[in-house]
Amino acid sequence: MRTLQIQVLLKSCFNYQLPITNYQLPITNYQMQLSEFIDRSIGKWRSQRSAHHLAFSHFEEVRSRIDIVALNADDAEVVELCRSYNIDPATAAHPFRMSWEGESDWDEKEVLEGSCVLVPVPNVENPAEGKLLRDRGYAETVPAVGRYELTEDGTFILITEYDRAAAEERIWFGTPNLRFRVSLIKTSDGAGVTTASFSSEIRCLSAN
Repeated sequence: MRTLQIQVLLKSCFNYQLPITNYQLPITNYQMQLSEFIDRSIGKWRSQRSAHHLAFSHFEEVRSRIDIVALNADDAEVVELCRSYNIDPATAAHPFRMSWEGESDWDEKEVLEGSCVLVPVPNVENPAEGKLLRDRGYAETVPAVGRYELTEDGTFILITEYDRAAAEERIWFGTPNLRFRVSLIKTSDGAGVTTASFSSEIRCLSAN
């Protein structure tokens, strides 16, 4: 059991005094599975991203719409992507396509849009870890293979190395209809960070 010092927390944050000393928060053994994480991600989302481009000393705001669609394991694009990395398509799990369209306050005339196929390939010994195949990368618009891990608290961590950069992404759910994403673009040697961003994504529950 973990003990939360609620009295101390409320007193320090809100100058509020409670007659309760401790609160016992039970620990559960539940761990989100990859299939649940992807199932929760399927749908249409509105995203707002704040990015710091350290190399240019520039701050950017991006608003976009994201559409995540499940694909079949025998989809031609999924099979082709797996074979391009000499991976048996039968080992792929829960592939999906992500498309996006948005605009940035850095260049209001530029339309940011694209689409990519993503194919998770879980580790046989530990399904919470594995590879993520992409026909279009995040830091560079080329096919890429990343290493993912789904942690005990439901955070999806993805690390992808490119020729000139490396990307680290962390995605988690605040609620079933709210996702958060933190992204870092690092130099290829991992010694420096060129871009850091935070995104909040809200599920579109209406047809509009």
